Amino acid sequence: MLGAGVRLLESRPRSVADVRRRLRFAGYPGALVDGAVERLLELGFLDDEAFARSWVESRDRARPRGERALRSELLAHGVDRATIDAVLADREPPDGSGTADTVAAEALLARHARALARVADPRARRQRAYALLARNGFDPDVASRISRTVAIEIVTDVPPE
Repeated sequence: MLGAGVRLLESRPRSVADVRRRLRFAGYPGALVDGAVERLLELGFLDDEAFARSWVESRDRARPRGERALRSELLAHGVDRATIDAVLADREPPDGSGTADTVAAEALLARHARALARVADPRARRQRAYALLARNGFDPDVASRISRTVAIEIVTDVPPE
């Protein structure tokens, strides 16, 4: 049983709730699952705070999301609200400028710069940028501010194809 829990953690970090859910789904009795999870916690293989920090860092690096989306994803993984609050409070941009959400929003728009640059109308471009940011969990204030400034810059920065 403990081996099954360790095998789950070999591929990537998981939250306590994820491991518990997957072991129960695999058909292990509840008492054994609880014992294995407790042992994994004692051994340091499971740590919700470390999982949440790695999740947020991974998202910021690979698929930028707003704080609302990150909070929702971590809640879905069974991380408690206090841990999420602590991790998101410590979230800082890599270069130290602006807020973490602002940097993530700019990174997301930079990733989609070519598609946005194809939209000739500045108003439509700004609306698409805002919608993209809103879909990815950014606060309306951040989405509005960043889409207004970055969508205009995109046209001047992206060379034609």
